[in-house]
Amino acid sequence: MTTKQLLDVAIIGGGPAGLNAALVLGRARKHVIVIDEGRPRNAVTHATHGFLTRDGISPGDFRQIAREEISRYPSVSFTQDTAVAITGSDGYFIIKTAQGNSISSKKVLFAVGMKDRPLDIPGLVEVYGKSAFVCPYCDGWELRDQPLVIIAKGADAMHLAPLISGWTSQFTICTNGPDELTEAQREELQRHHVPVFDSPIRFIDASEGIVRQVVLEDGAAIPCRGIFFKPTLVTGSDLPQAMGCSMTEMGAVVVDDFGKTSVPGVYSAGDAASRLHQAVAAASMGALVAAAMNNEMNLEAWRRNE
Repeated sequence: MTTKQLLDVAIIGGGPAGLNAALVLGRARKHVIVIDEGRPRNAVTHATHGFLTRDGISPGDFRQIAREEISRYPSVSFTQDTAVAITGSDGYFIIKTAQGNSISSKKVLFAVGMKDRPLDIPGLVEVYGKSAFVCPYCDGWELRDQPLVIIAKGADAMHLAPLISGWTSQFTICTNGPDELTEAQREELQRHHVPVFDSPIRFIDASEGIVRQVVLEDGAAIPCRGIFFKPTLVTGSDLPQAMGCSMTEMGAVVVDDFGKTSVPGVYSAGDAASRLHQAVAAASMGALVAAAMNNEMNLEAWRRNE
């Protein structure tokens, strides 16, 4: 879809943040395109939880319903494509896509989310999204009171241990190598009767996606019904950094309270610009940033007409 019209906003990413931004901007009579490659991070999961009125919905159904609602607003369009390069500046950006299309817009909103780096533990890919998860707020209820394994080390393990304890008291920490814990942290875990294994993980034994045990290199096998692990994430697109947006050490886009990046005319919302990786939080941020963008464009138009 090569557009000759100068659009108001190009939204890159069609997850909860990008979709809610499109809805708000469509209702504000802005001409918007959502460029989405169709490969969301949560495609591996069966259900989205914690989203009021949509608790338990599949990610695919969530997006379908959202698009149907947004289609009421004719100034919003969608294209399944990947943005690969962006040139220009505030007021006139040109987005080039993998399919050879060229799209021009006044503003750009990155709602590109985060992506997992390859999972290097044998068997983890097979259970990810079925019985191995990264967020207990999203999936802890389904594994309540079950024996679990936490795969994390150091500060991440110490964050997850008290958090997971709200859903089950039966959990073991596997650090998959040196535990990176201080002596005080080890003593704290011992006081709470949390076993810690620092042998590397040989593989995860599972049946039809449901974990049965975590097998370690030293021969130990830890029976469990679920896993929570600390993923390694990267921003869903290299374009924010390529455009000169400031990035955090964790790889997220630096934004102000209204989603503005360090590059004029460029905004970001959702997981790519936050540590709160929940669908409802991303959607909320998308709505807030869309309102900020709309206010900026309206004010710019107001001043041009003075």
